[in-house]
Amino acid sequence: MNVRRRHISTVALAAVAALGFGTLTACSSDSAAAGDTGTFDVVASFYPMAFLAERIGGEHVHVTSLTQPGQEPHDLEISARQTAQLEESDAALYLKGLQPSVDEAIGQSPIATKIDAAGLTSLEEHGTEAGHDEEHEDEHAHEDEHGDEHGDEHGHEHEGGDPHIWLDPVKYAEVAEGVGKAFQKADPDHAADYRANTAALVKDLKALDAKFRTGLADRETDVFVTTHAAFGHLAERYGLTEEAISGLDPDTEPSGARVKELQKIAKEDGVTTVFYETLVSDKTAKTLAGDTGLKTDVLDPVEGITEKSRGEDYFQVMEANLTALRTALGAR
Repeated sequence: MNVRRRHISTVALAAVAALGFGTLTACSSDSAAAGDTGTFDVVASFYPMAFLAERIGGEHVHVTSLTQPGQEPHDLEISARQTAQLEESDAALYLKGLQPSVDEAIGQSPIATKIDAAGLTSLEEHGTEAGHDEEHEDEHAHEDEHGDEHGDEHGHEHEGGDPHIWLDPVKYAEVAEGVGKAFQKADPDHAADYRANTAALVKDLKALDAKFRTGLADRETDVFVTTHAAFGHLAERYGLTEEAISGLDPDTEPSGARVKELQKIAKEDGVTTVFYETLVSDKTAKTLAGDTGLKTDVLDPVEGITEKSRGEDYFQVMEANLTALRTALGAR
């Protein structure tokens, strides 16, 4: 991941303080800018956070997203305009550890309500590559010791656990409950509606969890191969094994040893499909699939909704993911 942290001067912030985000909402490209909208203004870091804010807030909130539809969230760099706009909003909802530039901007912002989704559930360690991690263990230790820039760029891959919690409906529900409580505290006039909206969302997420449990209960294999390790929490929840071509960072290139290992795994564990995602190039997945005689299909990490998405919102895309997994795993 190529994230360059920007340090914005007080003069620069003052110069853009009156400017809005423009059209940055994750779900509507012509939404008004945040700040002084007459509603509870929430800035969300990327789509899964914006979806929570919209479902829980309902008519009482105005949500804008720092990450535009189709933009790879790991690569986001916060602009001066966006940083200044944080000062005009009522709350920020983000997932610490996924987008370092967002973490920094929100950490330095005086915004009254800062909601870190990572603190509302548990983040286990996932996404390590057998072989690949061992091959670079000494290199990473050397970089950490000397504060190498590469270590900063990929810090989210090694610190604080796997951030892709929204792909586990149970963990996402835990986050939703925490966000609902934060909204109730920050905007008590509408607490009853936030409480009801949260309960409805949690109910839907529990139903989604039940669909995954039932849909994946009877399968031929537990192993699936993905381009990057976004599905560790989902795999752990349903007793699956994710084998990622790259690590938690989708831009990481796999080692030759890792590719050979995946070829062996595919043969031994009856893997039929190499999954890729909509916001990242499918070149590596198709190369591996071609070398091993496997099929390719989409397993969407739901980091943003675009025209290529197999659905119009989180629930529709997750159900499409379930269908794809059932086919790949030979579920009956």
